[in-house]
Amino acid sequence: MAVVDEFRKFALRGSVVDLAIGVIIGAAFSRIVDSMVGDMMMPIIGALTGGLDFNNYFLPLSGEVTATTLDAAREQGAVIAYGSFITVALNFLIIAWVLFLVVKLINRLKEREEKKAEATPSPTPELPADVKLLAEIRDLLAAGGSGAAISAAVANRDAPDQGKA
Repeated sequence: MAVVDEFRKFALRGSVVDLAIGVIIGAAFSRIVDSMVGDMMMPIIGALTGGLDFNNYFLPLSGEVTATTLDAAREQGAVIAYGSFITVALNFLIIAWVLFLVVKLINRLKEREEKKAEATPSPTPELPADVKLLAEIRDLLAAGGSGAAISAAVANRDAPDQGKA
């Protein structure tokens, strides 16, 4: 039972839940990028290169492979599908570029917040009454005040407190 409780505590930590959400969003984002590359970018690149489909670029590894499409060639024998690799590499570059831009944006926002925090001075906390009194006594002593002046300052300081009690 202790292992189950420990696992439950681990699984419900904020960082684990955040990681799970990140993985799910990453998988969905990957599908979006796959579609963008496969359905939008590669046809444009193929049109610019004379209507060639990168997914059908392959090298046959045996003389028996005579097909002109990748699927048919795979049925005939072993092939190196370098066109599919080009598509996957392009997917990776797009995902890496987008993640780079997101991290750059987050860093820029953090820098702005840090600059705001540095620019706004933190309010100085109010000194306690005994520290204020000691500062007044120090100032009176530094000014060459007598013991009577210090006693009067202390008495005046304590007078309002005695009236409240």
